[in-house]
Amino acid sequence: MNLQPLSLSLHQNIVFLTGAGVSAASGLPTFRGENGLWNDAEFMRASDAANLPESLPMVWKVFGGLRALAETIKPNAAHFAIAEVQKRHADKNITLITQNVDGLHQAAGSENVIELHGSVLRSRCTNSHCTSQPFADLTPHTEVPFCNLCKAPLRPDIVLFNEMLPPLESHLAKGALRDVDLFIAVGTSGVVAPAAQFVSSAAYAGARTILVNLEAMQPRNAYFQEEILGRAEEVLPVLLAI
Repeated sequence: MNLQPLSLSLHQNIVFLTGAGVSAASGLPTFRGENGLWNDAEFMRASDAANLPESLPMVWKVFGGLRALAETIKPNAAHFAIAEVQKRHADKNITLITQNVDGLHQAAGSENVIELHGSVLRSRCTNSHCTSQPFADLTPHTEVPFCNLCKAPLRPDIVLFNEMLPPLESHLAKGALRDVDLFIAVGTSGVVAPAAQFVSSAAYAGARTILVNLEAMQPRNAYFQEEILGRAEEVLPVLLAI
């Protein structure tokens, strides 16, 4: 691989944005491509909040299965490369924003991960008036579970289509992008939200912007100055000199 490591000494405020391609080598399916999840009609229906509450059994069937899978897999070299950069460069402001819900960044050792789409490893109550909080839940439920406090149905603590991103995570992500001087998106198409908006914010802040992805952007996002094609688990250790 003819790839030169980045000179991280030139940067102080670094933001990583990761998508499904980071976890592909760990055994989790991606969304696009021949075997992508977007080709599964059941997954698409379960992923749309407009179908709730009737779709809750299907939500648990799909994401309970993903929870069971996430519990059996391990982080790969891409996850470990980002975690190691955070450890080696603790004097820098390094923010990790992920669209993934699998918890693999934390398993690799990354801390203070901004989970834009929540985590499949947590559950929360569907009753907006309930005082319960999202909680760690590793049980791969095959039927809809119920809240211990109010007895309303539970759901995985993830963001579905037609739902807003969590306010705190959105605020933290936007804050990191205000002063960013190096923005690296990994394993995401780079042309849909939130990657498209995040890279434009980074570009306006004057950051160097890089996309690492298996496939080229279609169409190309002009806010990415550089595009590196390859597998995240192969590119990142070289790019970050890990």
